[in-house]
Amino acid sequence: MRDFNYYAPTEIVFGRESEEKTGKLIRQYGGKKVLVHYGGQSARRSGLLDKLFGILKQEGIEYVELGGVVPNPRLSLVKKGIQLCRDEQVDFILAVGGGSVIDSAKAIAYGFYYDGEPWDFWTAKATPQNALPIGAVLTIPAAGSEMSNSCVITNDDNNDKRGFNNNLCRCRFCVMNPERTFTLPPYQTAAGATDIMMHTMERYFTDVEDMTLTDALAEALMRTVKDSAIEVLRNPEDYRNRAQIMWAGSLSHNDLMECGSCKDFATHKLEHELSAMFDVTHGAGLAAIWASWARYVLPGHEARFARFAVNVMGVENDFTSPLRTAEKGIEAMEAFYRQIGMPTNIRELLGREITEEEIQEMARRASHDDQLTFGSIRKMKREDMIAVYHMANL
Repeated sequence: MRDFNYYAPTEIVFGRESEEKTGKLIRQYGGKKVLVHYGGQSARRSGLLDKLFGILKQEGIEYVELGGVVPNPRLSLVKKGIQLCRDEQVDFILAVGGGSVIDSAKAIAYGFYYDGEPWDFWTAKATPQNALPIGAVLTIPAAGSEMSNSCVITNDDNNDKRGFNNNLCRCRFCVMNPERTFTLPPYQTAAGATDIMMHTMERYFTDVEDMTLTDALAEALMRTVKDSAIEVLRNPEDYRNRAQIMWAGSLSHNDLMECGSCKDFATHKLEHELSAMFDVTHGAGLAAIWASWARYVLPGHEARFARFAVNVMGVENDFTSPLRTAEKGIEAMEAFYRQIGMPTNIRELLGREITEEEIQEMARRASHDDQLTFGSIRKMKREDMIAVYHMANL
């Protein structure tokens, strides 16, 4: 078990009507004039935005609003938000939505104090020294951005999608009411559950030994999300299972599941290029890539994949062949994806196979022109990335 530091400073307010406490939380964390940042019209149609505006007025908190965040949030809107915050002298950002909205808010928070191009942070040309404080009202459990230090943005000038991690962007608080997820479409619910599980899987598949407690926590989280996803797709207003998914989304990506271990995140890196090029839903893209990645890295790691098969997917252990058990676990994961309406390869995701030129371009971008490798259970070079994309394309 590796040495580790664990830092999770976000205050969570969880449960029915929890959004009622948003104004007091903003006051508690020093907010006097707020940018309310959100996505499309669902937050407005549901009445949530109007409710929050009323709460802010009751608390005497001024606000301006900026909507328009899309999946795979864009740098152009981030720049617009930075300028709006400066013009209006905003001192706090409230993100209302899911991971895309929270990531966009984080990027605005970084850029507020920086005189250069905000994209400099994502290309390692600069490191933020300060950021506006952020709070969140979560409506889509998936990305875990409400408790993580990560922020993923797409530069719409060149379709480059990159992640950046820094503790300055961690939310001061997050309000989480599972009832606000009842109206999520089935596809979005399934994609969110896929992303939540993947955040833990990216930490679970590792060579680190003596991970008894962290492994057990990870396995319980993955089983819970898997089972709860099936239940809420049957009954969208199942509060108990909606709540399990919502809380798991935060725990899966607040670094708890890697305490004593290490990250892999190769599937995420490969998917970033897929969603950057084709603008697909992130969770669906992960499902389309994972099984191919798993089969590619499986040799030499049969025991770890066999444990996943038995303890998470409920596969009967073939003690004579860890490889057979591992392969059945991958197949069981693919069956789960199909059960909840997720793709298991790129053809199912896009409705067509991708071209050799597209594969080469995604690998070039993912490897930063052969300057970057990623993954821990197996280091992925450019040729490895190409191989996985080919496997996922079949």
